[in-house]
Amino acid sequence: MKASPSDQRRLLDLAALDATVRHADHQRRHPEQTARVQELLAQRKELSVELTRLLGVRDDAKTELSRLESDVALVDARAARDAERLATSANAKEAQGLEHEIASLTKRKSDLEDLELEIMERLETAEADVLAQEALIAALNDEGARLSAAGKTAVAEATARFESSIRDREAVAAQIPADLLALYEKLAARGVGAGLLRRRTCEGCNMVLSGTDLQTLRQAAADDVVTCPECGGILVRGDETGL
Repeated sequence: MKASPSDQRRLLDLAALDATVRHADHQRRHPEQTARVQELLAQRKELSVELTRLLGVRDDAKTELSRLESDVALVDARAARDAERLATSANAKEAQGLEHEIASLTKRKSDLEDLELEIMERLETAEADVLAQEALIAALNDEGARLSAAGKTAVAEATARFESSIRDREAVAAQIPADLLALYEKLAARGVGAGLLRRRTCEGCNMVLSGTDLQTLRQAAADDVVTCPECGGILVRGDETGL
């Protein structure tokens, strides 16, 4: 196949735009923030499970404390009634029984209050644990929101680059002869479409050509369309080639 050096040179612009299109398409489909967002979602799920457990511990402590407070109130009420009866009792045996019960109630109240203090300490710790866990989840949510916003911006920017590059590609492709463009498209579909030959190296695959291959290229006319013996892409020659 024959093609003018200038038309072959346009293939390099086309290949560069194709690379930009591929890169932009990948970025808009798979923004770099996605992986971290997925990690955050997994971490938040784990933290939420732990938060549920901690809330259960806190609620159990609240329930137990409420029960103890009710028990203390009952003991106080019973002790108050016994004290009123003792104050008006004229029966020595009854008075002795009331005094004994009041002493037992006083001991019971002391024991309950000790338990209340213990539960209150547990409740304080449970409340702190819940707050700390909620803070961790809030921090993850904040980071997730920032990353999601950044991801949306990245997708929008990549989409703009993709669409702009597609338009530029169409403009460049329109300047390339149909047969040369068809060959490029065929080669690009399976690997390298075209690459510049610079100082014995094909920039399409970054392979250094052998002396025999270079000798063959020296014998080719400037308008001959030649391909890289390594990657099969069209080798574009120019001042950089140094043959």
